[in-house]
Amino acid sequence: MPFNRLAPQLSRLGPGLVLSIAATGLAFTIHAVLPALPAMTLAVALGLLSANIPGTAVFTAGRARAGLDFAGKHLMRAGIVLLGLKVSLGDVLGLGWLALVLIAGVVLVSFAGTYGLARVLRLPADAALLVATGFSICGASAIGAMAAVRRIKHQDTVLPVALVTLCGTLAIGVLPLLMHPLNLNPEQFGAWTGASVHDVGQVVATAQTAGTAALAVAVVVKLTRVVLLAPIVAAAGLHQRFLHVRQRGNGSVDKPNDAGFPPIVPLFVVGFIALVAVRSLGWAPPVALEIAAAVQDILLATALFGLGSAVRVRTLIHTGGRAVMVALGSWLLIATLGLGAAWIMIR
Repeated sequence: MPFNRLAPQLSRLGPGLVLSIAATGLAFTIHAVLPALPAMTLAVALGLLSANIPGTAVFTAGRARAGLDFAGKHLMRAGIVLLGLKVSLGDVLGLGWLALVLIAGVVLVSFAGTYGLARVLRLPADAALLVATGFSICGASAIGAMAAVRRIKHQDTVLPVALVTLCGTLAIGVLPLLMHPLNLNPEQFGAWTGASVHDVGQVVATAQTAGTAALAVAVVVKLTRVVLLAPIVAAAGLHQRFLHVRQRGNGSVDKPNDAGFPPIVPLFVVGFIALVAVRSLGWAPPVALEIAAAVQDILLATALFGLGSAVRVRTLIHTGGRAVMVALGSWLLIATLGLGAAWIMIR
């Protein structure tokens, strides 16, 4: 891109991107000092603060907004691509067919249950879909992927991302307290955590409280849920295309403004699948996997700050009550389903 075209872009995006990167650095610094506080949750919380403190609210809503939106959308997608390097199909298949069926069942039932609850409480269809996707699969990353394939506006992803991140953080505090009352051994607790907590980082933070055995099981179970991101997004893409074709047939699509058929699978999800293959085939050396994991965490935290900075507490109080009820209901649903699956998987 010539400099005379690049300079205006940098001027437009720069303030928000610099703010996002600085906030991400602060989030990781706080996490290093207080490991119990997840960096991703801190990034969302800092975004919320920046949007609602009088001294910064004007800046985040004005000059920084373009860069913050860029971070929330495009850096999130880059993070989803790199997430693929965390998934090894060999580890997933090593769980056995019973475990795979149970995990898939947890995902599908929690997805359907959350979507149904959201519609009963009269959430819009797009919001219901995003909340169901985030809670059942892998949090903010899944929401970003689903929003892309369904062509849901970026600003409509903000509340679902905030809810799934905050509920995942709630699990970090609550699930370890229930391990002994429920008489779970470390492996069962790890399976429960992996089957029911939303984000990969939150799974690690929760499971490590029960030791390395719990952590090992939790990560593999969680990444099995992550694998389901691609087929579920593809199914949503096929459904969206079917609706698009039917609208065209009925003459309800405005031809001059028609952007064409929606993608069945967005390009960044194809990238995710490609990197799953790279990891599964052993083509990536350990040092590359470590670097990619660190970069993925930074990208996701930066994106979450950008999304959090779009949440106005006053608006959330007036419009988000039903969404909060759906989020808590979904959190309880997937925790219950995951617990049942853990008891069956590991006796």
